[in-house]
Amino acid sequence: MAEIDNATLLEWYRQMFLIRQFENQCDVLYKEKKITGVYMHLYSGHEATGVGAVAALRPSDHVITAYRDHGIALARGVDPKPLMAEMMGKRTGVSGGKGGSMHLASREHNFWGGYAIVGGHLPLAAGIALECRYNNTDNVVLCFVGDGATNNGYFHEAVNLSAVWDLPVVWLIENNGYGMGTPVDVASGQTELHKRAVAYNIKDMGRVDGQNVIDVYNVTKKAVDYARKKGPALIESMTYRYKGHGVSDRSYDKLAELAEWQQKDPILVLQRYLCQKDECIEEELKPIERKVMAEVAEAVEFAENSPVPAYEDLISNVYVEG
Repeated sequence: MAEIDNATLLEWYRQMFLIRQFENQCDVLYKEKKITGVYMHLYSGHEATGVGAVAALRPSDHVITAYRDHGIALARGVDPKPLMAEMMGKRTGVSGGKGGSMHLASREHNFWGGYAIVGGHLPLAAGIALECRYNNTDNVVLCFVGDGATNNGYFHEAVNLSAVWDLPVVWLIENNGYGMGTPVDVASGQTELHKRAVAYNIKDMGRVDGQNVIDVYNVTKKAVDYARKKGPALIESMTYRYKGHGVSDRSYDKLAELAEWQQKDPILVLQRYLCQKDECIEEELKPIERKVMAEVAEAVEFAENSPVPAYEDLISNVYVEG
């Protein structure tokens, strides 16, 4: 692969730092009860997987994921203001305040959510890919899958159909070691989840270091190029979440494990690489960080000052008119 220029790497750094700050602020707002709901799932720790994978796409390609969706929406370019407004259930949110944390979407960005049902988005990913193939659009679908969802019937049905119809879809498994609180080796007979590709005769891209944005980008780029021309591919990204399954859950009683993964923090990994590549570049990181923190503060202010949905919003977009 060609060497990635500093401008691109700095943009990836900005995106990852934005995701981390956005999620940190959401954590605070949830505890203040300004963001409500049973669950809110943070992307902290996964940043390199989301940013690196989405960077391999064209704007016309499609992205779909489950409920750990805030970070991927930001990586896709969704504005933090309406995103934060949606988190707070405000009328100016990307889903009009009706979706909340687990149902984010942006038609403008070909970002289709955000789904709360485990594995429920996988048949939809196959359906979007079928449209791409049927209409010869040359577009690809990138579908993020949690490791827990790979034991779900939706996964097997959707991946099987993608193989039968040679659909242009990349299945990206984010393996953070736990499905809710259950370790992968307790839930799966085959713990190398990328090997599930073999059962459906689709392209197995293997495992990738999900904490290294460059590695994720390179592998996903190959998978996307393959899917665009030939059909489905599957990647397993090895990552880790820094919080519990949901922000209201107690974090793991595995402090040593958490500390070990924090040494491989995706933001620090890229920061070290940038400074090793160019000693002077460290001076460019602080302004990026300050700008991002101001951007997140503005998003919170925008959301807090936004109106709540009215009755008209409740009954709108239920039926197609005309």
